[in-house]
Amino acid sequence: MFSPEGPRLRELVVQALSSVERGYDLLAPKFDHTPFRTPDPVLDATASALRRTGPFDTGLDLCCGTGAGVDVLSQVCRERVTGVDFSAGMLSVARQRVRPPGPPVGWVRADARALPFGPVFDLVVSFGAFGHFLPREVPALFAQVHSVLRPGGRFVFPVVAPPRPGSLTYGTLLGFDAVMRVRNAVRRPPFVMYYRTFRLGDTRRELTRAGFRVELWALTEFGRRRDGSPKVRLVVAERTQA
Repeated sequence: MFSPEGPRLRELVVQALSSVERGYDLLAPKFDHTPFRTPDPVLDATASALRRTGPFDTGLDLCCGTGAGVDVLSQVCRERVTGVDFSAGMLSVARQRVRPPGPPVGWVRADARALPFGPVFDLVVSFGAFGHFLPREVPALFAQVHSVLRPGGRFVFPVVAPPRPGSLTYGTLLGFDAVMRVRNAVRRPPFVMYYRTFRLGDTRRELTRAGFRVELWALTEFGRRRDGSPKVRLVVAERTQA
């Protein structure tokens, strides 16, 4: 599916019937050839926006997968970059694939809900990972990110505007989430991957509760919708001094 180098349908079915961790271990060798990887234009636009406000000293790619976010951090950080993920398979691919110029890169296997770091980072980024967390888990996740940032540090991630109701994309995502809910109702362990549970309004509210000051930056490279709102925004959450 997707491309000659990508996974076949049978492989995706096996992965979806596994746990999230095991599923991504299996998908890792072909992950970069699927639509699940954040597109390069979004990564490039994020790097461009961060260069205008950096440089930063230390950076963390949260749920780093095969390391696309580490490539972004390596462009804007001076001292050290770290990728963290709970999939050993994804980290193995990342170690082989990522050889960026710039600061040293380290890889850590850990759950984003229990990060093994103190407040040592100036910048945390994440790309395409939040659908793997249930809404009730988001407050604790944001608290973990807050705990590993130095005061004044930033938590940054892109958010694409939701598709309009009635559109093909809207129907596709609605159908995907429905299938995943049915799958998780009849099979254990669950495979948490939902596209419609991470809403911008709720996200801003939970970030504020976690101790962040939140700004939204328009990524103008992607244009605007008919109502004038940006098609893609960058959420920039700064850890307050307190």
